[in-house]
Amino acid sequence: MAKVNIKPLADRVLIEPMAAETKTASGLYIPDTAKEKPQKGKVVAVGPGTKDDKVTVKVGDTVLYGKYAGTELKLEGTDYLMMRESDILAII
Repeated sequence: MAKVNIKPLADRVLIEPMAAETKTASGLYIPDTAKEKPQKGKVVAVGPGTKDDKVTVKVGDTVLYGKYAGTELKLEGTDYLMMRESDILAII
C-alpha cells in the first residue's frame, strides 16, 4: 500500500479496490467484459469524522462496500474510491 498524499474531509474514506476475480472456483477464466466491479477494498486514508460521529474504520482495514458506492478517482496511476463511511457495509 503506497503512501497517498490526500486527506479526506469529514466522514469520507479513501479506498483502494481489490482486483476483480480473474478465475472462477471451478478454474474457468473470466473475460474482461464479464468481470464484475469489486466490492471489497483496503482503506488508504480516513477523514477526521464529524463533531457528532467519529470514524470507526482505520487505515489498513479491509472493507465491503455497496456496488455503486463512492466516486472513482485516479491518482498517480492507481484507482481509488472516495466514499462516505456510511457507504461501507462491513469491516472484514
